Amino acid sequence: MYRIGIGFDIHRLEEGRKLVIGGVEIPYEKGWVAHSDGDILFHALTDALLGAVGYGDIGQLFPDTDEKWKEAKSDMFVRKAVDIVKSEGYSIENVDGFILLERPKLLPYRNRIIENIRNITGCNNIFIKGKSFEKLGDIGKGLAGACEVVVLLKKVI
Repeated sequence: MYRIGIGFDIHRLEEGRKLVIGGVEIPYEKGWVAHSDGDILFHALTDALLGAVGYGDIGQLFPDTDEKWKEAKSDMFVRKAVDIVKSEGYSIENVDGFILLERPKLLPYRNRIIENIRNITGCNNIFIKGKSFEKLGDIGKGLAGACEVVVLLKKVI
């Protein structure tokens, strides 16, 4: 039996904040406006994993109204989602995602991002793409970034 999950996240960008994507801090003059570290890739991945097993979403497990998640590293959200997926008897077979961000370019960081996902999920079939927004809207103007992730799970027990 297979399950598919989809996750999406979007955050505004602001000068003087950290830009973290897939657990990699990327040097840039702007970063995410968020309660946690704002890692849009890890937030979308968490939602995709939770959705695939019908377990709710990141906001239910890690509400931004709870101070204990303030400035939290988002890898722990993914780790908790992976634990839930495994406890439901599934393995993570595929992770595919894209990041919409005008700047900076993500190609120099992609392999590290994929390796971080591999280390957390145990999945070997991962691909992450960076896409510009062709200067359209808030993303194209460099005011925001967004991410969408799809996962495929397989029942193993």
